[in-house]
Amino acid sequence: MGSSTGDLVTRVQSAHRFDHDALFRFAADNVSGFPTNPSQFTVSQFGHGQSNPTFLIEVGSGISLKRYVLRKKPPGKLLESAHAVDREFQVLRALGEHTQVPVPKVFCLCTDPTVIGTAFYIMEFMEGRIFIDPKLPNVAPGRRSALYRATAKALASLHSADVDAIGLEKYGRRANYCRRQIDRWFKQYLASTSEGKPERNPKMVELVDWLRKSIPAEDSTGATSGLVHGDFRIDNLVFHPSEDRVIGIIDWELSTLGNQMCDVAYSCMHYIVNVQLDKEHVSEGLETAGLPEGILSMPEFLLEYCSASGKPWPASNWKFYVAFSMFRAASIYTGVYNRWLMGNASAGERARNTGAQANELVESALGYIARENVLPEHPPSVKRDVSPSYESLVDGTGRFVPNRKVLEIRQKLIKFMETHIYPMEHEFYKLAQSDSRWTVHPEEERLKEVAKREGLWNLFIPVDSAARARRELAAIENKHNFSGRSFDQLFGEGLTNLEYGYLCEIMGRSIWAPQVFNCGAPDTGNMEVILRYGSKEQISEWLIPLLEGKIRSGFAMTEPQVASSDATNIECSIRRQGDSYIINGTKWWTSGAMDPRCRVLILMGKTDFNAPKHKQQSMILVDMQTPGIHVKRPLTVFGFDDAPHGHAEISFENVVVPAKNILLGEGRGFEIAQGRLGPGRLHHCMRLIGAAERGMELMAQRALSRKTFGKFIAQHGSFVSDLAKLRVELEGTRLLVLEAADHLDKFGNKKARGILAMAKVAAPNMALKVLDTAMQVHGAAGLSSDTVLAHLWATARTLRIADGPDEVHLGTIGKLELQRASKL
Repeated sequence: MGSSTGDLVTRVQSAHRFDHDALFRFAADNVSGFPTNPSQFTVSQFGHGQSNPTFLIEVGSGISLKRYVLRKKPPGKLLESAHAVDREFQVLRALGEHTQVPVPKVFCLCTDPTVIGTAFYIMEFMEGRIFIDPKLPNVAPGRRSALYRATAKALASLHSADVDAIGLEKYGRRANYCRRQIDRWFKQYLASTSEGKPERNPKMVELVDWLRKSIPAEDSTGATSGLVHGDFRIDNLVFHPSEDRVIGIIDWELSTLGNQMCDVAYSCMHYIVNVQLDKEHVSEGLETAGLPEGILSMPEFLLEYCSASGKPWPASNWKFYVAFSMFRAASIYTGVYNRWLMGNASAGERARNTGAQANELVESALGYIARENVLPEHPPSVKRDVSPSYESLVDGTGRFVPNRKVLEIRQKLIKFMETHIYPMEHEFYKLAQSDSRWTVHPEEERLKEVAKREGLWNLFIPVDSAARARRELAAIENKHNFSGRSFDQLFGEGLTNLEYGYLCEIMGRSIWAPQVFNCGAPDTGNMEVILRYGSKEQISEWLIPLLEGKIRSGFAMTEPQVASSDATNIECSIRRQGDSYIINGTKWWTSGAMDPRCRVLILMGKTDFNAPKHKQQSMILVDMQTPGIHVKRPLTVFGFDDAPHGHAEISFENVVVPAKNILLGEGRGFEIAQGRLGPGRLHHCMRLIGAAERGMELMAQRALSRKTFGKFIAQHGSFVSDLAKLRVELEGTRLLVLEAADHLDKFGNKKARGILAMAKVAAPNMALKVLDTAMQVHGAAGLSSDTVLAHLWATARTLRIADGPDEVHLGTIGKLELQRASKL
């Protein structure tokens, strides 16, 4: 199991003590929100690491305690250009403010050595796990592979940063990185051994000579250049407290611009040699000693990185990069040993073995160079990551087996989620809980463009609706200046409801995902309404911007004064006056209306209070910027306000809307609602399957990693039984939802209403049961915002009302049963 970040601290070493009062005064003046009159202010030192001393600051009063991390230059005489904390601060700030690379937030930099003796900076404390040992002892095999894949993806994310766009274009020289690094670290080595403490190793000269003669051509051209971490390995990563994903890359002391393959090779060092401070000698790496079950082999790890980063397979120059990594590590360890001899090594007494280990690394590098083969010429072949539910049936003829087209899109979705969505969830949540919650995270808009490029846009649009829209839009296509590709892109992939079900499930695994693909509620239902029932003018004015993702929408039906599950109760009036309609009334739970991009509402009200019961209602398009519309307040769901999407209470006071905005005609609101309640509402059920799958995954991971009463939760018979029952219920609900989608495709909304109602009852109740058990397994963490479980649960519970009350659906199901019985 990993160590909690807060458990890696000890008392401050005597050589690293500084003035705590001076630090407090500086932090209070320069860190926003830093407690200014606390009853507690303590500083402890992180014991892990060998370079810049790092400290935990705890400050506050009573149970209100804030934690920060301070990182500073070591005291005493230092080698030139080493320990540049100002560069660490620069790169962390650039990445944190402009990219999705997972890094801690930095607050302030102090270059004045009179404050605490040396330059330092303060950053956020990241609550999570750090795995010191790359063998990942006491971690379940399945989670080991997930952790290694997350590590490869984090490195690929780092290497994808556009340094020119984030202000790091002068952070280093890109070409001839390896040549400069060899010269630099050899110079450092010579400086560290200049007085015979430690003794200089003549084989280091032999290694340096080989490296200088073997530098790959790609190094001089800059073909593999970009941001380089310089010390990327698994113990410099902070993983989420319970999920197997990286939330922070730390220890950026050696970062610069240069050859990124050096990072890749250094991250693989543990496969070749095992170097630990608390061991006397360097030992065999995982390649020779044997891979613990679940840990990716080096070729598998490299394949994960190359797939995520788009980099070519590195076989041709791999020997150089690994030997270079061992040379550099040997030089670093020699410097650490030199500082230990002087009494100011950050690692304290644990550094006493680094001198011997440096010499053994030189021997290991020369031995690696002598090897004939070090990496397969071609990457390993791997089976596509197809869901276990379908994997064995891809070539079969089962009734609910997705075709190859759907499987390919599904695989792209899964990769997109892993690469872009899950890593950003924390950032989206942070914004949604801040004072700027009603603004849109810029990364969301960027990811929309990525989704468009990857063909993952508007996948929800049924093939029949797409065909109608193409016909309607043919006459106005030129008006919007579409290219052929962008026009076709608006209508998704021409999927049936059943086909979309396999994809919508994947999106449902994250609260934030659907809108990135333009497949979020209520937009999908609203777009479906305009697709099916809108005029050419309505399509041109409102549908196209919605399809393009330029605006968002809301659906205004529910009212605070009446039981709106019976739509005949609604009281909002839509009164005709000349060429306009006048709207008066109050709506609430108008989801999406708080979003700053929300430009249009579909409002349901009464145009004729004296008409037959189901002919009184109409639907009309309302521009959100129309005078008389007042957003009174955002509503919360179990404390979640779902910012920036939101659920609004809105009053309409003499709102004048053009008569042309009426949908289909007066008195046809129920007719439209029945059409809308099909595909749009079934999407909620599909997403709930994904939410339940996320809950199952997190629950199983937690059970495999946490012990109670002397054994893992997963070893308790009661848990195993509960898990199995939940899997049975989930699979049964998935089949019911797919069956409902199939009925929609084959028989239409009206004939499918019975099975649609069954799905709407079964899906949220099943998801609630799964998520509730997952929260229970997580204990207090399951109720917090540290996992997605509580928010997923709140959303699922909401849908037992928002998607139509269970009682209404059960009434539909029961009546149909009785009708069937009466015909026997």
